[in-house]
Amino acid sequence: MIHQYRLGGKNIVLDTCSGSVHLVDDVAYDVISLYESHSKEDIVREVAARYPARPEASPKEVAACVDEVTELKKAGRLFAPDTFAPMAGELKARTGGVVKALCLHVAHTCNLNCAYCFASQGRYHGERAVMSLETGKQALDFLVAHSGTRRNLEVDFFGGEPLMNFPMIRDLVAYARSLEKDTGKHFRFTLTTNGLNIDDEVIDFCNRECHNVVLSLDGRKEIHDALRVDYQGRGSWDRIVPKFQKLVAARGGKGYYMRGTFTHANPDFLKDIQVMLDLGFTELSMEPVVCAPGDPAALTEEDKPIVFRQYEELAQLMIARRREGRPFTFYHYMIDLTGGPCIYKRISGCGSGTEYMAVTPWGDLYPCHQFVGEEGFRLGDIRHGVDNLAVQQEFASCNVYAREECRSCWARLYCSGGCAANAWHSTGSVKGVYAYGCDLFRKRMECAIMVEAVRQTEGNA
Repeated sequence: MIHQYRLGGKNIVLDTCSGSVHLVDDVAYDVISLYESHSKEDIVREVAARYPARPEASPKEVAACVDEVTELKKAGRLFAPDTFAPMAGELKARTGGVVKALCLHVAHTCNLNCAYCFASQGRYHGERAVMSLETGKQALDFLVAHSGTRRNLEVDFFGGEPLMNFPMIRDLVAYARSLEKDTGKHFRFTLTTNGLNIDDEVIDFCNRECHNVVLSLDGRKEIHDALRVDYQGRGSWDRIVPKFQKLVAARGGKGYYMRGTFTHANPDFLKDIQVMLDLGFTELSMEPVVCAPGDPAALTEEDKPIVFRQYEELAQLMIARRREGRPFTFYHYMIDLTGGPCIYKRISGCGSGTEYMAVTPWGDLYPCHQFVGEEGFRLGDIRHGVDNLAVQQEFASCNVYAREECRSCWARLYCSGGCAANAWHSTGSVKGVYAYGCDLFRKRMECAIMVEAVRQTEGNA
């Protein structure tokens, strides 16, 4: 399968199963589009007739182009067959129940009252609570015990607002470091915060212990303050931006992300990206909201062309700023055309429910943070392990080839079937397809491939 498109003045041909990306001229673009449905003679005649004034489109040159496409096909770089489908279940089974990451819900409470919060302002449809140090230790013990021979383990501090339980986080990391000495494991921590409780102690801790920090900012002050408010209805932008700037300045190049959410209120989210850049932030992410169709924040079909245009203009902005020596990173445009994720990840996806789980303040296990509070998805707990094997098996069998719609999609080995939580919320099945999200993903991938192809062509880092 191939995917052809024109973007940013480039003719781009992606070979789905080999991952090869070709930047081609008009003649080659047309030859490739006709290659599998027409004879060589028909291709030469039709393409030559399209460009009668171009020397590169003479019958002789078009015939030579057809031959080059044939050689690329023989080399497995065009029209490569899909040999991965039989591996899908087998590769996931090889992990043998190894858990590599936990999302610790250290606080089911929050000091903000965001309108679009999927977690019901941090309560996850339940009671407010914070995780005890004892439960946190048991969670880390569970992770170590179920991590097999894997050395590197990931732990996300999540909420609600995790800094509302900061002393426990600090003490739990100290416990983790003691485990490293005894077990040979290595923990990498990520903290996601709305920023209200950041102070010098938090900054020092994050820069010492956290591999990554995710900072929630929706960009423009008027957009952010309309949705990310406290319980008195006051916006939080003025209070958190200086703290984010201080934390990032102190990180000294260590990982962080400014993570925003765009909704029906701001499908023109490039304006929010530009605000983040003006504030000095260069590691950016803007996520489309996922909520019930009737929610005022929900993206609509009318929003889609606006969002598509934002993605394209964002790609051009990234190219322009890189050429100026002012590059920035956009999370969804991070792509490696020479290596990329291994085929296991491309087929199997994020590993929710098998390799990755969320832990509530009480120690209950769920497939990921977006399923917490949905009792039917409770897997077990950190003290007794997974006992809801039926649900875990459902997630274990959840791969890109488990979704019939994905089999004919050119982007399937980039999205790996998409997010199981988004699929469930939109269709009622973790093996469903969130069609709106698929459309956005495909547009993002077209833009990401174009940006990276231009970067490699120009030879700039």
